Amino acid sequence: MPQPSDTSAPDFVPRAAPPVREHLAASTGLTEFLAGAGTLTLDERRLIVDQALLMLEQNYVHLPLKTAMHAVNPLQRLRLMRRRLDRQTQTTMPPEWMFHAEMSEIFHSVRDLHTNYLLPAPYSGKVAFLPFLVDRYEEGGAEHFIVTHVAQGFTAPGFEPGVEITHWSGIPVAKAVELNAARFAGSNPPARRSRGVQSLTLRPLRMHLPPFEEWVTVSYVDAGGTQRELREIWRVVDNIALPAFRGDARAPMNTALAEGLDLDMDEANRAKVMLFAPKVLARKRALDAGEAAPEVNAGEIPTSKPEVFRAREVQTASGTFGYIRIFTFMDRDVQGFLDEFVRLLQLMPDRGLILDVRDNGGGVIFNAEFALQTLTPRRITPEPVQFISSPLNLRICRKFPREMGAWLPSLEQAVEIGATYSSAVPLSPEEDANAIGQQYSGPVVLITNARCYSATDIFAAGFQDHRIGPVLGTDDNTGAGGANVWEHKLLVDLLEDEPDTPYVPLPKGAGMRVSIRRTLRVGANSGTPVEDLGITPDESHRMTRRDLLQGNADLFERAGRILKDLEPHAVSITDATPAGDGLRLKVKVTNIDRLDVYVDQRPRASVDLADGQADVTVPDAAAAHSARVEGFAAGELVASETARLN
Repeated sequence: MPQPSDTSAPDFVPRAAPPVREHLAASTGLTEFLAGAGTLTLDERRLIVDQALLMLEQNYVHLPLKTAMHAVNPLQRLRLMRRRLDRQTQTTMPPEWMFHAEMSEIFHSVRDLHTNYLLPAPYSGKVAFLPFLVDRYEEGGAEHFIVTHVAQGFTAPGFEPGVEITHWSGIPVAKAVELNAARFAGSNPPARRSRGVQSLTLRPLRMHLPPFEEWVTVSYVDAGGTQRELREIWRVVDNIALPAFRGDARAPMNTALAEGLDLDMDEANRAKVMLFAPKVLARKRALDAGEAAPEVNAGEIPTSKPEVFRAREVQTASGTFGYIRIFTFMDRDVQGFLDEFVRLLQLMPDRGLILDVRDNGGGVIFNAEFALQTLTPRRITPEPVQFISSPLNLRICRKFPREMGAWLPSLEQAVEIGATYSSAVPLSPEEDANAIGQQYSGPVVLITNARCYSATDIFAAGFQDHRIGPVLGTDDNTGAGGANVWEHKLLVDLLEDEPDTPYVPLPKGAGMRVSIRRTLRVGANSGTPVEDLGITPDESHRMTRRDLLQGNADLFERAGRILKDLEPHAVSITDATPAGDGLRLKVKVTNIDRLDVYVDQRPRASVDLADGQADVTVPDAAAAHSARVEGFAAGELVASETARLN
């Protein structure tokens, strides 16, 4: 078979979807791309290693855990690397790709997707891709790997969604996945295996060096049972930018400090939109420009944030239920995120909701924790977070007492008592995490997988810890990323006006990130770290071929059966009118045996009742500004609603 050419745009580009056709036409092969790589000087390499040592030693909150749990010593490896650099000259130093490979390997050794070495130009902002996606399912105890998506315009004999992959460049595909998985930093085996599958065809170069192979040979079995081979080159292109993923540089600092994001998953998800869902990109661009947006798919509910949400109803044998997919929490417009989520919730049928956060790499932690209140009558307790005790963390907290003063006393005390961590204080303000209360009263099931990470881990932990509903996992665990993450550039900015700052800007767009504050669970799991442990689902479902090719059909049936067995509870204030000096409330209730009434946040009445309508008059409350009703079943709070009056 002749060697494929990589000097021109891939064949599918002229037939690619219009929103991305011009963008993809600028893609190049690996040979052409790498011709412009390798411009770091020896001094620049030394600077990068010095800053990595500083961040891991002074800021990295999981260092004690990772050193013990994975038997690694990233600090010593960096010191040895720095010593070798001292002995090198500009002419004797090894190729730049070897420097990047060693830096990446050191950061990956702690198995923390928050803690990364970010490659400089020309890698930054690029993604290497093949024009199709592969996913995994199990059947009869055996695992299978099939093509699930093909970029518009790409064709090959018998190559379409559903074909089964048998070998990857001559390696049995399951072994190729395991080899890939070993290179990535997932906190647990399901997370690493999941990344191993994804990286077969998609590599964000901000996080990883390009593939060593310039092309892959894919052995597959087509729909007719014929064994075939496809030889396809890796291409490199600028990744797309979406406003919700990018965030707003003008956002308040407390939002910038509250990120919990798996950057690799974020980059991969944007690339998937570009290659396999360009209609989302077209719709987002039209909405941002105030133009008429393309129609959504049949049955979908239009949303102002199509890169963040997808909503519709799903029909199952157990009934009709609502479905909301949250693709990301990376939206700096916190109020806008919450408003749109509430709007979609109010359009969902009250019999039950399937909430799907699979493949969500996280984002702004406020979005994740503020959204929980809308699904439960219980008060939300945000997860507390801790710094590691270090002179630099203490210095930062002293400089920003408004944003970080809550951790300051314990960090100052740590100097005297030798404590490893600061006190545990919630990152999300508890008042804001309970500001609007329950907005959807039906039962909810949450779907997770091993690609859920960071703020999504925090969301899933809060969902489980507050007993909102069952967690249905397609893997044995989530990605297990329990931290707030800061980039090196943010640390540079925080101390930029101090002449003796130890943080120095990195050359040529290089970067690095670390977990700065670790998160701890609440409720029955109070004090348990999320990192490396993740969230174990209450129910399990293994993805099937039908799920991968027919829109999660079996997964939705499984979720429908769970929802059918959950008893719905609801309270709804249908009327609130003055009655003399009092306030008369008419409340519709479902499966409620007791109703408590609060007026202007004060308890004013409690009545026992049966299903149907409750009619409660509260004396001396005609001028009230708000009323809240709480419904109980067998002594447990199960539903609530707040009405604004006057």
